[in-house]
Amino acid sequence: MAPDRYKWVALSNATLAVLLATLDGSITIIAMPDIFRGIGLDPLVPANSSYLLWMILGYLVVTSVLIVSLGRLGDIVGRVRIYNLGFVIYTAASLLLAIDWMTGSAGAMYLVVLRVVQGVGGACLLANAAAIITDAFPPHQRGMALGINNIVGVSGVFIGLVVGGLVAPVNWRLVFLISVPVGLAGTVWAYRSLRELSRPRRAPIDWAGNLAFALGLVLVMIAVTHGIRPAGGHATGWGSPRVLALLAAAVACLAAFVLVERRVAEPMFRLSLFRIRAFTFGTLSTFLSSVARGGLMFMLIIWLQGIWLPQHGYSFEQTPLWAGIYMLPLTLGMLIAGPASGYLSDRFGARPFATTGMLLTALGFGLLLALPTDFAYPPFGAILLLLGVSMGMFASPNRAAVMNSLPAEHRGAGGAMNQTFQNSAQVLSIGIFFTLMIIGLAATLPGTLRDGLMAHGVAAPAAQQVADQPPVSVLFAAFLGYDPVQHLLDPAALHALSAHQQALVTGPDFFPRLISPPFRDGLHAAFGFAIVACLVAAAASGLRGGRQAGERLAADHGGPPPRPREQHAG
Repeated sequence: MAPDRYKWVALSNATLAVLLATLDGSITIIAMPDIFRGIGLDPLVPANSSYLLWMILGYLVVTSVLIVSLGRLGDIVGRVRIYNLGFVIYTAASLLLAIDWMTGSAGAMYLVVLRVVQGVGGACLLANAAAIITDAFPPHQRGMALGINNIVGVSGVFIGLVVGGLVAPVNWRLVFLISVPVGLAGTVWAYRSLRELSRPRRAPIDWAGNLAFALGLVLVMIAVTHGIRPAGGHATGWGSPRVLALLAAAVACLAAFVLVERRVAEPMFRLSLFRIRAFTFGTLSTFLSSVARGGLMFMLIIWLQGIWLPQHGYSFEQTPLWAGIYMLPLTLGMLIAGPASGYLSDRFGARPFATTGMLLTALGFGLLLALPTDFAYPPFGAILLLLGVSMGMFASPNRAAVMNSLPAEHRGAGGAMNQTFQNSAQVLSIGIFFTLMIIGLAATLPGTLRDGLMAHGVAAPAAQQVADQPPVSVLFAAFLGYDPVQHLLDPAALHALSAHQQALVTGPDFFPRLISPPFRDGLHAAFGFAIVACLVAAAASGLRGGRQAGERLAADHGGPPPRPREQHAG
């Protein structure tokens, strides 16, 4: 196959892989009510909340933990080999997920375990896709190629919301089964068409570093799942002994990991790459932008499903699908701006596009804060389009600059390190945004719920019982498209009301109207944090230095960045 033709084959296959891997990170979010109904389990019962959280986070946790190890392994044994294996694992796990024959807790545990296996396949793909593309394309086209790949990957998160909303009501198994034929086609295509352009270099595997890193990240992720749940009479569990112990153990493991990486001959995580200024500040920008973007998706889902859509005539059962549809301007903006900014960054450098993109993203969050909770859709859609364009302006040039800054033999490890920061930030973002939202709700939500229910005839004890529910239960109900009042209010108290009162408190307008003021408080805290993260990301992007011409040349010849002193941090 001619080199000019091969690069487009590599880009097409790698982009399909990244789309599948990122789409499956979000497709279950919208489909969760149908999945849990299918296995006969109520996800809002406190005893089942861990299944709910790990169905959402398990896939992201595994890809975050394994992606650097698998990128490094690709440098050692061949990127295409590990990538192709990822297609096989991903496709097999998708098929097994669709044939879950169990119900209840056993069925949920089966799905969680298989989601972890699916995450292993996704990590193989994500760890090596960018390096395969970088190997196939010349430096002057990498921004465009990586821009297409990266933006399709980022968009896959939001496309998954729509796909999940479309197929889950038909049959929850389709959420997983839909990936099987595409995965099979991608597997056959990859094995037939991709070839190894890198030069695998045999080296011992850093087992100690891999174990310390994986254990440290897993402990952080487990702490996040417990931190956003109530504990000890508090709205969140961040101050509980369990979470503090998990975080302390995580810090100890990650400290041990750094010590190992500084001493071992062939480290998994090449700390020396952080001497490259473009890599260091590009990766920091990646992390901060992902923190902001990950939380944005969840806040928008709760805003649309829990408040806006019910107030505009949609039943709670319909809200998951329509939330994904109404968020499409965000995806459209990314798909427009990503490849265009990637192409332009090949000519003019990454810094102006990436920095401007983060500044505009901060502006978009500010504009969202200026909207009323019950907004008119045109300005909301326009702000989402702005956010999509600005995120696309950042993501493509930033990824290309990071990959261009790396020596050729370390592209797999370096690209996977960057991807690890991105995936880990998404999980941390969920913890941060949910925590800020819960703290904002905890101040006023209990009194608002109690007074609102009593004003419509609910007995004081029953109204107090709902008010005493932790705010996270109300958030999860809104997030999953349930009617929170009908789900949280005791059935006997509901039946004691007149037909008119029952219709009012379970109607689509009652709960959204009640929760709007407390939700607004939480939203201000969450989006305020996102604005700060975007501004710091913009500052980091501006510090990356100018065009990395010397680094691109070094990357093509496999050597370290040659000159000048200002290309290195510290």
